[in-house]
Order: sequence, then C-alpha cells, then structure tokens
Amino acid sequence: MDAGAAGEDHAVLGTAREIVLISDLRVAAVPLRECGQALLDCRTVLRVDARRADPAGDWAHLRVGVVARLIAAQRRLPDGWRWLLVEGYRPVTLQQQIFDDYAASLRQLHPQWTDDQVRAAAARWVAPLATAGHPAAAAVDLTVCTADGVEVDMGSPEAATPEQSNGACYTHAPDLPEQARRNRAVMVEALTAAGLVNYPTEWWHWSYGDRYWAWATGASHAIYGPRDRGQPDPQR
Repeated sequence: MDAGAAGEDHAVLGTAREIVLISDLRVAAVPLRECGQALLDCRTVLRVDARRADPAGDWAHLRVGVVARLIAAQRRLPDGWRWLLVEGYRPVTLQQQIFDDYAASLRQLHPQWTDDQVRAAAARWVAPLATAGHPAAAAVDLTVCTADGVEVDMGSPEAATPEQSNGACYTHAPDLPEQARRNRAVMVEALTAAGLVNYPTEWWHWSYGDRYWAWATGASHAIYGPRDRGQPDPQR
C-alpha cells in the first residue's frame, strides 16, 4: 500500500495496535490439518438472517465446533440479546468473486496503485482464498439483535467497507458513538471468551479453527480448510 493509504489506515485505527491482515504471509504459512468435522445448518439452533441467503442454504452452515462456541457465547449476552447470523459458509467460487469485485472497485478509486497495493488494500476487507475462513465454514459474519429481531447498534452497518463506513468497520475504530462502543465490547467479550477470534478490520467477522484463528491464538495448525459442501465430509 502506498504511503497515503497506509497513513489513512493509521488515522482510521487511531492506535499503535498492529493489525495483521488475513493475507499476511505469516497467516498463509500456518499449517493446515483438516479434521474432517461436519457442517451444521445453523437455522436449527441460532437466529439466521436471510439477507445473503442462497438457494442451496450454504450461507446458514458452519462447522459443528464453531456452532457450539457461538451457542456458548450467546449465553454470555445480556438478557434479550441473541446472535443474528448473517453469513457462514461461502463456496470457494463466491469468495474469489467477492475479492475480485472489491479489488476492481479499488482500482477505479485509486488508478495510481500497483496490483500489489490493490491486493493489500482489498485484503483489509475480503480474505484472499488461501487464508479465507468462510470457504472452510470456520468464519461467521454476525451481529446482535433483540428478541424481536431488532439489530443492536454497532456503529456501522454489517459488511460496510472501510470506504463506505469511513473506517467505522474496524472493530476498535476511534470516535464511535459511546453506545455502539459499549455494544461492541459486549460482543467482543462474549465471543472471545468462547474461543473465537475477530478479524479487526471487520467487527462482525469471527472465526474458529481456520488459519487466522491459529495464527492469532498461537495454535500449531489450523483444523478447518476450504471445502465443497456438496462433497462428503473428508476422512480424518
């Protein structure tokens, strides 16, 4: 990323905290030992939003181990709050399409950027396929809602890009309204306590078992890798 873009990121973060992008070579270098765990349809156990629904029901699926941790984390939420799952599993082809489309939009906004700069900037918001958690059914985009289905204020819309949100998509963005900051803190505490990790450029993106989770927690290897939901579960 060029100096201007890097400076913009520093201003958005408002902190000396290092954000390691999901495209970082340290993340990509984490070994993968696929455990073969099955996927579960979250509509049977959690509240699932239909905004990114697909005919095959892919978006509502996650690894069993991820679902168990989301259920445990939900018990830590205040009375009347519950998770609203927006998207879980994402086919490999869809992940690549989202990355390519966002990269194309960045090229239009910053025609002076090199391909490397575009890829680095795109990876703030969309994971490259090699390290993406969604195609492994290990990552979930979620927010919080009330018992009536009203979404809790988190300071920016779910899935808003850094450009659209003026940086409010960053989990620890400065200058958030105080109520939104408190709401995010509740979300972070509950999910972290259950063993999930956040991708800090997206307050809604959490994962367990993928390469980013392994890097962030110091695990020796990832246990969930990209897979085709239409295929039988891999053998252990």
